[in-house]
Amino acid sequence: MNKRIIISIIGKIILTEVILMIPALLISLAYQDGDALGFIFTMIPAAIVGAFFTRVRQSEKRMSSRDGYFIVAAAWIVISLIGAAPLYLSDGFDSYWNALFEIVSGFTTTGASILSAPENLGHGVLFWRSFTHWIGGMGVLVFVMMVMPMENDNSMHLVRAEVPGPTAGKLVPRMRTTSMILYGIYAFMTLILVVLLHIFGMKTFDSFCIAFGTAGTGGFAVSSAGIAGYNSLAIEITLGIFMILFGVNFSVYHLIMLRKFKEAFTMEEVKVFFMVVAASTVAIACNIIHYAGGFLHGLRQAFFQVASIITTTGFATVDFEMWPEFSKHLLVLLMIIGACAGSTGGGMKVSRVLILVKSSIAEIRQIINPKEIVTVRLNGKPVDKKTLSSTRIYAASYMILLCVFTLIVSLDGFDFTTNFTAVISCFNNIGPGLHLVGPMANFSIYSDWAQVVLSIAMLTGRLEIFPMFLLFARSAHDR
Repeated sequence: MNKRIIISIIGKIILTEVILMIPALLISLAYQDGDALGFIFTMIPAAIVGAFFTRVRQSEKRMSSRDGYFIVAAAWIVISLIGAAPLYLSDGFDSYWNALFEIVSGFTTTGASILSAPENLGHGVLFWRSFTHWIGGMGVLVFVMMVMPMENDNSMHLVRAEVPGPTAGKLVPRMRTTSMILYGIYAFMTLILVVLLHIFGMKTFDSFCIAFGTAGTGGFAVSSAGIAGYNSLAIEITLGIFMILFGVNFSVYHLIMLRKFKEAFTMEEVKVFFMVVAASTVAIACNIIHYAGGFLHGLRQAFFQVASIITTTGFATVDFEMWPEFSKHLLVLLMIIGACAGSTGGGMKVSRVLILVKSSIAEIRQIINPKEIVTVRLNGKPVDKKTLSSTRIYAASYMILLCVFTLIVSLDGFDFTTNFTAVISCFNNIGPGLHLVGPMANFSIYSDWAQVVLSIAMLTGRLEIFPMFLLFARSAHDR
C-alpha cells in the first residue's frame, strides 16, 4: 500500500473541505446567529493538518486499485469527523455523536435526522448541513479531482470506488474532464431548481438549501414542517420532477449534450426506472383514494412520495405511516431498488436489479436447456462475467449486512418495523423509515452507540459496501 500518496490525497481532501466551509462561515457572519466561531475553530486546525499532509513527499506517485478503495473509505470518514465539528460547537446538538450522525447523513445524502426542530439552528449550520448533501451527491472525490490535478490512472481508481453502480466509466478520456462535465451538469440543474423554487414563492435561503437536498437526493429540510410547510402544488411538482431528473444516470445528460438522442433515450435502465415510477405512482394513488380524499389528491401525494423514495431523497409532504399496508410495503420495495447507477440517488440501483432478474431468468433457461448458451444482456450488449459476479456478490453482501445491522440496533429495544426500516433507510441513504422513524418522526430515539452503527451503515451504503470492507481488511494494510 502506498501510504505516502494516501496521506497526501487525504490532505488535499481536508483542504477542499475547509474551502467548502467558507460559504457557510460567510452566511453565519451575515446572519450573526452566533455559530461563526464553530466554523472558525474547525477550519483553522483542519487547514493546518491538511497542509501538513499534502507536504508528505511521494517516492511513488502511482496508486493501486486497493489504494483507491482505501482512500475513498478513509476520506469519507475523515470529512465526516471534521464536518461534524461546526454542528457540535454551535450548541445545537446534545453530543458530538448526534452531530456526527447528522453530518454523515448529510454527506451520504441520507437525510435522516435527530432534530425535531431544525429551524432552531443558526443559518450557517443549516446551510452547511444542506450543502453537504450537494457535495456528497456527486461525490467528494469527484469534486477533488475536478479542482486538483491528479494522474488519470489514479483518479480512475478513486472513481471506481466512489461512483455508485455496478460499473464506473469515463465520459471522456481524461477523468478530470469527466469530473468537470459531471459537476457542470449538476451545478446547472441545481441553479435552475433554485430559480424555480424562488419564483414559486420560496425564500432565497430556503431555495438553496432545498435545492441542495433535491440535487444530492438528500432530504434535509430547514424547518420541522418540511416541504408540506410551503403548501404549494407548484413547489411539490417541481421538486418531484427534479428528484426524478437527479435520479437518472448523468450519462444521459451528457449524451443529450452531444446530441446523441437515440443512445440517451434507449438506455434500458432509465426506461425501467421511469416505468417503475409511473406504475408505483398509479398503484399507490389508487390504494390511498379514501385516505387522500379523492384520486387527484392521491395522485399528487403518491407522485411526490414515489419520486422522493425511489430516488432516496426522503422529502415528505404527508405522513405515509398512516397509509394502507400495500402502499407502505411498496415504498419499502422502492427504498431497496433505488435510483439509476451514475445518479446522485442511493439504493441497490435499477441496473443491478435488472442484472439480477435477468441472471435468474438466464439460470432457469440454462437448467431447462443445458446445451443452450444463455447470455445476460443490458442495453443490447452482453454483461461480462466480472460484472455479473460482482453484482451477485454485492446483492449477497447487501442482504447479510441488512440483517447484521438490524440485529445490532435491535439492542435498543424498539420493534422490528422501526429497526428494519431505520437500517434500510440509512443503508440505502433515504431518510425516513416507518413507525417510530416515520416521515413525521426522527432518529433521536436511538442511543449514541446505535447512531454510530447507523452512521456506519450510511457510509457503507453510500460507498456500496466494498471500500468499507477493504478499510478494515488486514491484507489491505500489507505492502
